[in-house]
Amino acid sequence: MAKHILIVDDSKTVRNLVAFIMKKEGFKVTAAEDGLDGLEKLYSEQKIDLIISDINMPRMDGITFIKTVREQDAYRDIPIVVLSTEGQENDIQKGLSIGANLYLVKPAQPEMMVKNIKMLLG
Repeated sequence: MAKHILIVDDSKTVRNLVAFIMKKEGFKVTAAEDGLDGLEKLYSEQKIDLIISDINMPRMDGITFIKTVREQDAYRDIPIVVLSTEGQENDIQKGLSIGANLYLVKPAQPEMMVKNIKMLLG
């Protein structure tokens, strides 16, 4: 069965591009437009195997979203990849310190993103 990826990004263009890349690799994809929408989708879907999240989003940002996911036992072990335009060292360190498994800076190379996601999924 295909692994299920949740993409959380307020940019429709980014969501569509990342979804296209992931679907091409055989993944099932669910998209959300911000952290609140991401939590709703996470709670309502059967099983999410990996999350790709932006940091800067309205309503609920990626930092709050990731912290919320990590605080819940049922979702604590889901690999999380941050995909953000924020590429300063302190941004990356903050993302990793709150529970992201990987931090990629936009625009990430599709091959590199896929390779890292497959590695995180085992």
